[in-house]
Amino acid sequence: MKNPWYRFLLFIVLILGTNIIFLLIFPAEPPEPVAEIAYSVFKEKLESDQVATVVMQGDELSGHFVDGVSLPANQLLNPRPGEELLFSRFRTTLPPVEDPELLAQLQQHEVLVEARRAAEPSLLEKFLIALLPWVLIVGVWVYFMSKMRQQGGMGGGLLTKFKKSGAQLYSQQQSRVTFEDVAGLREAKQELQEIIIYLREPLKFTKLGGKVPRGFLLVGPPGTGKTLMARAVAGEAEVPFFSISASQFIEMFVGVGASRVRDLFENAKKNAPSIIFVDELDAVGRARGTGLGGGHDEREQTLNQLLSELDGFTPHDEVIVLAATNRPDVLDTALLRPGRFDRQVVIERPDWRDRGAILEVHTRNMPLADDVALEVIAKGTPGMVGADLQGMVNEAALIAAREDVEQVAMRHFEKAKDRQYLGMERQLIMTDEERKITAVHEAGHALVAHCLPGADPVHKITVIPRGQALGVTQQLPEDDRYHFRFSYLLGRMVVMLGGRCAEKEFFGEFSTGAQNDLKQVMDLAEKMVCQWGMSERLGPLSYSRGEEHPFLGMKLASDKTFSERTAWIIDQEIKEMVQTAETCAAGVVAANHDVLEALAKKLLEEETIDRELFKTFMDGRQLVLPEEGCPDFGNT
Repeated sequence: MKNPWYRFLLFIVLILGTNIIFLLIFPAEPPEPVAEIAYSVFKEKLESDQVATVVMQGDELSGHFVDGVSLPANQLLNPRPGEELLFSRFRTTLPPVEDPELLAQLQQHEVLVEARRAAEPSLLEKFLIALLPWVLIVGVWVYFMSKMRQQGGMGGGLLTKFKKSGAQLYSQQQSRVTFEDVAGLREAKQELQEIIIYLREPLKFTKLGGKVPRGFLLVGPPGTGKTLMARAVAGEAEVPFFSISASQFIEMFVGVGASRVRDLFENAKKNAPSIIFVDELDAVGRARGTGLGGGHDEREQTLNQLLSELDGFTPHDEVIVLAATNRPDVLDTALLRPGRFDRQVVIERPDWRDRGAILEVHTRNMPLADDVALEVIAKGTPGMVGADLQGMVNEAALIAAREDVEQVAMRHFEKAKDRQYLGMERQLIMTDEERKITAVHEAGHALVAHCLPGADPVHKITVIPRGQALGVTQQLPEDDRYHFRFSYLLGRMVVMLGGRCAEKEFFGEFSTGAQNDLKQVMDLAEKMVCQWGMSERLGPLSYSRGEEHPFLGMKLASDKTFSERTAWIIDQEIKEMVQTAETCAAGVVAANHDVLEALAKKLLEEETIDRELFKTFMDGRQLVLPEEGCPDFGNT
C-alpha cells in the first residue's frame, strides 16, 4: 500500500469500473447508420436527385439523402450479409484525381454544399498532448524519489547496494561439511575446536577470567584445505556463519570498502554469537605504506576499518573472526598482534599418512577394485595437497568411465597420478634419431640416480612426450622429507645433469633437451649458496639473491644488498658447485657405459619402464661409482 504506483493503478481501475457500470445502467442510444459507399455510387445517386446535402472535409465527402434510401449489399463498402437497411446518411472518399465537374453537378441538382477545414485537434487534445511528456518525466522522478526514501534518502539509495557487505550467511543446516570430512590436520582441528566450545559454553572460559582469542588466521600453501576447514567450522558450530572474500570489499567508489566492513560486523553483532570468515585476507591486509602491489588509499581505508572492528573501542567478544591466506609474509603487522588475529593456525602439506586419510575421504563413495591400495598411492604422491589428491581421484574416475568398467582399479590411479605429475600424453611424431637421443637422456638420469647413495628411487622412466617434455624420469622419495642435507642436494644436481652427460658420452655433443635441467640446477645451486649458507668461502651468511619479492613476486635488480666482490664470489661458488656435479655425473656415465646403452635400448623397446621393471633390469648388473670426481655423499 505504500507504493504510489499501486495507488495510481487502483485509481485507474476504479474509474474504468465506474464507467462500465454507468454504461450498463444507462445504455447509449444506437447511432444512426451511415452508408459507406463508393464514389461511383455517390455520383449515381447525385444524378438521380437523391442527394440533399454534402459536407466536404479534406478527402472525405459525407451528407444526407433526400429521403431514406435502401441500398443493396453490393453497393456498400461495409455490407451486412442478409440485411438491406434504409440509410439517410452516407459517406465516401474523394478520388485522388480531381473531378472538375463535381461542383457543377452539385449546383445543377441544387444540393446544399458545406466545406469544412481538415480536422484539427481540439484545445483539450492539444493540452493533453503537450502534458504527456511532463507526466512521464514527473512519474519517473516520483518513482525514483520513493525508492530513495525507502532506502535512506538521496545518495544512500543509489549506493546502498555498494555499501552492503555481500557476505553469505550460512546456518548449520546449509553447511553440511564437518570435521569428519576433513582428513588429517589434527592440530588445526584442536585449535579451531576451541571456537565451537566457547560459542556453546562461554562460561567455561569466562569463569576463570580467560578470554577466547578473537581472531584465528589460517595459514598454509594453496590447496591444503583452509577454506574447507572454515566450512567445517560452519558445519560444527551452531551459530550464524558469515563468509566473504576480501576482494569483495574493494570497489571503484571511495569509502565503499570501509562501509562494507562496518556492515559485515554490524550484521554479525546483531546475530551474535556468530563467526565471520574472510577468505584471501591478503587482498586487503597487505602492509601499508609499501607503495608496491597496487596499494592505494581505498585499500588502506578498508584495512584501517578492519583493524578498528577487530579490536577497536567497541568490543565484540561474541563475534569470532576467521581468515585464510597463503601469503602471511605480506600482511600488515597490526593485523597479527594479540587482540586481533591472536593465533595463526598453520595448515601444512599433508604427510603420507594424512594423504592416505584424505584419499579415504574422497574415495568413500567410489567403487574400488580389490587391487587398490590407498597407502601405496599416498606414499607415491609426495608434495600433493588435498586439492591435488581430489583432482587425482576425480581423474581416475574419469579414466575408468572412459574404459566403461564398473570399478576404479589401481591402474587408473597410476594413470591419473602420471597426469598430475608428468602432464598429458602428446601424440608427437619423432624421428628414430630424436627418440634415441631422448632415450639416452632419460637413461642417463635413471642410471645416475640408481648409482648415487641416498638418491630418491626411480619410480618411472618414459620416452612418451608428456606436457612440455619429450621424456620424463620420475623419482619418488620413500618417505616425506623436511630437512635436506648438502649431500642430498648435491646428489639432486648430479642426477639432473646425468641426462646431459649421457648425451655427450654417446653422441659427442650436447642437445637442447637439457634446458629445463640446467635451469633447475642453477636455481638449486643459487639457493644453496645464497640462502642456505652451504658455501665454504662465504660462510654462514644469507643473501637476498634468488628470493622472490613478497609484493611483485619477481626478482628485483635493485634489491642487491651486497658488494660487487661478493656477487663475483657468489657466481664463482655457484659455478664450482655445478661443475662438481657435472664432473661426477660424467664419471658415473662413463664408468657404466654398457649398462647405460642397454637401458636406453630397453627404454626404446618398452617406451615406459616402471619401478618394478627397472629394479628387475638393474638386479645382477655391476655398477661402478668412480672414486675420483664424485664427492663423498655419506649416509644421506
